[in-house]
Amino acid sequence: MHRKLTGPLVAATHNAGKLREFRELLEPWRIAVVSAGDLGLPEPEETGDTFEANAKLKAFAAARAAKMPALADDSGLCVEALDGAPGIYSARWAGGSKDFSAAMTRVQQELLAVKAPRPWRAHFISALVIAWPDDHVEYFEGRVDGTLVFPPKGNNGFGYDPIFLPDGHSRGFGEMSAEEKHGIPADGSLALSHRARAFQMLARACL
Repeated sequence: MHRKLTGPLVAATHNAGKLREFRELLEPWRIAVVSAGDLGLPEPEETGDTFEANAKLKAFAAARAAKMPALADDSGLCVEALDGAPGIYSARWAGGSKDFSAAMTRVQQELLAVKAPRPWRAHFISALVIAWPDDHVEYFEGRVDGTLVFPPKGNNGFGYDPIFLPDGHSRGFGEMSAEEKHGIPADGSLALSHRARAFQMLARACL
């Protein structure tokens, strides 16, 4: 049985771009969001070997520390020719300084090193978790497929967005507005981004 979310929550992230997307997605439901960073909560070490495991780890750590429901996301770029890398290590490829320009360069260099034929297929995964302090948990996963483009295009979004071109579109995530990328269609049709698709499932179950 799904549990309904009726009050404020803590976003278990220190990533400003991810926090902004959480707030934009939750705004229609008037759910107040405070970030783990705002509360001074430490970032737990991501020791899981799947997106789901890491999302749950972050959500439970925040929920127990803040004593309120916590929303966490673990997401990443999975490149087919690199056997799914960077995958759960997507943020770590950017290093401690969160330099995603360097991470995108590394992706290109590794594709060239393995002589991967084009188009370079890839997908984004978003694992969304809501955890409550009493250990109740809800889990949802979204995915969007596409190809990689170099050089990076656009200054919108964050992370690997500038190199990702979703299937069926002529502009990449880095060139799209926030509404284009993760707006929730009023007619109930499938949203575009991986995080928005996971959020659609969460909204149907918990909001």
